[in-house]
Amino acid sequence: MPRQVLIIHGWSDTSKSFVALGQFLSANGYQPKLIWLGDYISRDDDVRVEDVGIRMAEVIDDMLGRGELDGTFDVIVHSTGGLVARSWLTTRYRGQAEQCPMKRLIMLAPANHGSKLAATGKSLLGRVVKGYDNWFQTGQSMLNDLELSSPYQWELSQRDVLAAPGAQAGRCYSANAVWPFVIVGSHPYASMLRQIVNEDGSDGTVRVCAANLNACGVTIDFREIEEQRMMRVWESRLDCEVPLAVLPTRTHGSIVDPERTVGANREDIAESPEEQAELGRLVLEALACESFEDYRKLQGRWRDLSERTAARRADPPQGSSREFFHQYMQVNTYVIDDHGEPVPDYFLEFFSNTTKAHDDANVYLHRNVIEDVKKNSVNAALRNLYFDRTELVEGYYPRLPAGTPPELYMSISAAAPGRNVAYFEREKVGAEGKVRVHLEGDKTKRWLQRNTTHYVQIIIPRRPSAEVFKLRRLP
Repeated sequence: MPRQVLIIHGWSDTSKSFVALGQFLSANGYQPKLIWLGDYISRDDDVRVEDVGIRMAEVIDDMLGRGELDGTFDVIVHSTGGLVARSWLTTRYRGQAEQCPMKRLIMLAPANHGSKLAATGKSLLGRVVKGYDNWFQTGQSMLNDLELSSPYQWELSQRDVLAAPGAQAGRCYSANAVWPFVIVGSHPYASMLRQIVNEDGSDGTVRVCAANLNACGVTIDFREIEEQRMMRVWESRLDCEVPLAVLPTRTHGSIVDPERTVGANREDIAESPEEQAELGRLVLEALACESFEDYRKLQGRWRDLSERTAARRADPPQGSSREFFHQYMQVNTYVIDDHGEPVPDYFLEFFSNTTKAHDDANVYLHRNVIEDVKKNSVNAALRNLYFDRTELVEGYYPRLPAGTPPELYMSISAAAPGRNVAYFEREKVGAEGKVRVHLEGDKTKRWLQRNTTHYVQIIIPRRPSAEVFKLRRLP
């Protein structure tokens, strides 16, 4: 017998958007009494994701106590709903994930690692468009959590996905705990007005690499002299890679409607009958997953599907651009000094050689590979960099001079906090640190992965000048 299913919406949305999904489940064996639609406040400026997670725990505990919810159920989330469910899981069941009643967590275009649209939502335009009926509130606190490379995402990811050096062990997603699944579209919006928020590698709202729950982490410590000791890769809290399915014809809006027919496809996106049915098939496949062995096999099938989506760049359908199917990655950086204090004013540069020579490859790198850089508005020490990884591998590396290994270097320089203190070296203006961050083909340097978010903590040495302290002989 099918388990109960809870459906949770995203920012500025309501459960009304999930009637079609509920009807699809009903048509496939789920009775209406098995389906619960969650609603939460997302556009009041005082409500954070964590607040919703805490209240979700209270409601679910009460319903479990009264027998209205079964002892085990599945959850389907959309967009910000992914952060809400993860917040509930990691707060209510921290260190006790095996006791969580949620077994399958099916995430439709989740903003697991943020959304570029959050900054727009906080802007004047966002308050006019989204806040006109809510006293011009758009959910400032929740949008802060959603903003790219937000402090909240750094903290939440280290609760359930990554373990930085020195962190305690613990798993939320494992054979005996929760099984997450991620389904996301790679087609931006086609309707005229919505196109203003589009970017390649996304569904119009959430980047594929930001939806993917699998993430990487690394600490780059410039206090170390030897390159081998500079980089410490973080441990993963995942028992195995989380299944990720990237669909070529779905946008952020249509990812919640499994039975979208051609007549209902208002975006006029070219779609075969098989592609139209794919979303529903994946949702039902995830709900029917009965063992962790099946879960691992499903991950492989979904990975193959995602690679087929990427391969469509060679022959994109009519009305689609080849860049829609490029595979991207994003890098979230957090720079601190060796006392643990944030460094807000720094500059990152990527290049192909230690001399930073402006060869054809470097020009191509900055023109075609690095597409966007965002400074977090809450903490300036946090940045988000958006890379076209397809262009990195297929465009940048082939342009390197003959005999040059396919590698990528990064340098960092930081503005001195004052005239008495500098970074890296005491007296040298413009001092910087350099490190090789990627070597194609070398597993130890291949942590810059496709469709993935990378958390990069950078530690730089803080150097007081010679004038800060002196000793003189007593006359």
